[in-house]
Amino acid sequence: MKLWGKRTVLWVAAVLVAAVAVAGLPLIKVAPIGTGFAAKTICSNVFISGRDAAEVFREDVAPVIFPAASVSYRVDRQAKAVTADIFGFAEARAVFREGCGCTLVVGVPETELNTQPIAAGEIRESAIDDLPWLTAGREIGGPLPPGVDAAKLEQALDAAFAEDRPEMPKRTRAVLVVYDGRLIAERYAPGLTPGMPLLGWSMSKSVTNALVGILVKKGRLKLDSPAPVREWQAQDDPRRAITLDQLMRMSSGLEFDEVYTPFGDTAAMLCESGDFAAYAAAKPLAAAPGSRWSYSSGTANIISRIVRQAAETETPNSYHFLRRELFDPIGMTSAVMEADPSGTFVGSSYTFATPRDWARFGLLFLQDGVWNGKRILPEGWVTYTTTPAEKAPRGEYGALFWLNAGAASDPASRRWPSAPADAYSAEGFQKQQVIIIPSRKLVLVRFGATPTPQAWNTEAFIADVLAALPL
Repeated sequence: MKLWGKRTVLWVAAVLVAAVAVAGLPLIKVAPIGTGFAAKTICSNVFISGRDAAEVFREDVAPVIFPAASVSYRVDRQAKAVTADIFGFAEARAVFREGCGCTLVVGVPETELNTQPIAAGEIRESAIDDLPWLTAGREIGGPLPPGVDAAKLEQALDAAFAEDRPEMPKRTRAVLVVYDGRLIAERYAPGLTPGMPLLGWSMSKSVTNALVGILVKKGRLKLDSPAPVREWQAQDDPRRAITLDQLMRMSSGLEFDEVYTPFGDTAAMLCESGDFAAYAAAKPLAAAPGSRWSYSSGTANIISRIVRQAAETETPNSYHFLRRELFDPIGMTSAVMEADPSGTFVGSSYTFATPRDWARFGLLFLQDGVWNGKRILPEGWVTYTTTPAEKAPRGEYGALFWLNAGAASDPASRRWPSAPADAYSAEGFQKQQVIIIPSRKLVLVRFGATPTPQAWNTEAFIADVLAALPL
């Protein structure tokens, strides 16, 4: 590098440090979160989704971190890794491993990550569309079911992708409509395809719900028993009383700051911790168990470790369990649940699958946990899942799913007032959604890169689709 180039970099770096310090955000705290998010996001989208790195940075990284212009990244396709830094500082590195996606190198040496026996040797079946929703050419078959208004259905998709407010872009990436077991509408943004796995973010929590259900069905876990968390086993530890059900319903009472800033627990856990469950389990009680509802990604990762430990009593590793017990039986063969550095799948945030496979997941719940005549989830599990947490003020949360039930004292006070009260959903950052409406035999899937939540109107989307369907 020429002398003037070095001086320029040092000058810009100095200005950045000063600016961040003046703003009250110490660079030592902000930078690792930004570079960690960049490295992990680019790694996952390049090596799982097959997307272009520059596009991922522009659409998925830059709108989230600040100042994005200061972040540099390098993709090593031979090593299947991505490194990011800010003018040479705060370097973060994420590595890809077949079967369990990308993981930040934090707290565990990269050589150890590459030898973890969690996904190696897994053989995935070829994707099979075994539902009556696609023709042999893997396209939507016709004619549409009786009573479906094709014109209104097309209008609903048009509205889902329309960018009518440039200052608040929707950036919808995919929309699918599954009615009465058939895929009747499907559309993708330019550059995306039906075979491209997409990140569900917190829809992962709902996948974790299914895994717990399977273990409950096997008798490996009990909802009303104290959660088997090693950090809480001291006789005088009040957290010892927390049950698995309270964790599932976000009612554990544990302290956890669910904000996505450099000073929030979520960002610190995902970008700086080597063991996400341990990070969350170390938190003290902020309230008595069961006395309040508080959404927490940390809670979901505690459950992930509980699932892993229970699964590994009967399978070689938890990834074998994921495939054998859930993904393969329902044909969700594109699914990848990424691991944290400790080797536990990140049940709060990091599940990739094609939109069609996310639709399969929704259909499993619409069918009461039964797939092709085989019961995957225990009888009564969907009812348990959709029963509102006692302390959720508007009946908006069940067991790792969002609900539209409404407040017990005022059922009209609910998330989507005009939508059916039995609607429930798996939802993730930037409005990733799998919406299930049993009374209308409907599953909706929506993916996007929506930077402003208000840009996407879920209630209007549901109404538009329902207007195209028979009553």
